Amino acid sequence: MKKHKKHSTKPKPQKDRPAIYATTPARIKAFIVDLFMIYVPILYIITYIFMGDKESFLSSNLAPFVAVLLYASIEAIFVSKSGQTPGKKAYEIVIVDEKTSKNISFIRAFFRFMMFLLSATTLLGLLVGLYRADKRALHDILAKTVVKKSSSISK
Repeated sequence: MKKHKKHSTKPKPQKDRPAIYATTPARIKAFIVDLFMIYVPILYIITYIFMGDKESFLSSNLAPFVAVLLYASIEAIFVSKSGQTPGKKAYEIVIVDEKTSKNISFIRAFFRFMMFLLSATTLLGLLVGLYRADKRALHDILAKTVVKKSSSISK
């Protein structure tokens, strides 16, 4: 009699999956979601609760700076804790270290955001990502980060 071999139910070890980089449209949509979920409420609170009205906000040099600083800090907290802001979570993308694919520190996330502002003011830094296979813009290169689809990150 011939014995039948039982099929193994153990999952085969997965080799490192190739990175699936987040597309530019997904990154833009995630950014817009973050603007509405994080930055607009900050602007509203500063304008109407702390400043009293929009004329006071518009005439202030400090209020817009504080709003951007708060937004940068909140985004850096999200990115350092989970690699995702609410917008990035909605579009299933994550910001990770380019070499280890692990979350980055708060300081590095804050630096990345400041470099994003610099890149956005010149537009040139943002356009860099359109010509790279890994979709990394100037702020990602400087911060040594990459934006991937969250499904391509091995946990």
